[in-house]
Amino acid sequence: MPQSEPFDLSATYLRLRPDASVEPLAVDATFWQRIGAGELGTFHNEYLVAVHAFDTDWRVWEMHPNGDEVVCLLSGAATFVLEERDGRREVALERSGSYVIVPKGTWHTARTGGPCRLLFITAGEGTAHREVEA
Repeated sequence: MPQSEPFDLSATYLRLRPDASVEPLAVDATFWQRIGAGELGTFHNEYLVAVHAFDTDWRVWEMHPNGDEVVCLLSGAATFVLEERDGRREVALERSGSYVIVPKGTWHTARTGGPCRLLFITAGEGTAHREVEA
């Protein structure tokens, strides 16, 4: 059935499949629980596309072991902190459309300092999290 209304990436994420097809994924209060439990598949060789709004710094570091992640600023500002072999590197996103490529296997977090909206294109299979140090 053809789509008659536009989707909103804040409420309907996208799964980009290896065969170049796209599947809309409705987001509800159980979405992250279902994805974590594997109910939405493994995301093997697939990407999740989503938009998130933030108004505080992230409380966790995350890492995607099976692919790079692209994070694009839509509004506001954010600084991404990437934990690399030689130490931490910061990438400030200050202009709408600016983006960072987080390399596969790189722990990262973000400081927002105020409201912002970010577009994520994430190779989500095997994603890991850990708490940000106080």
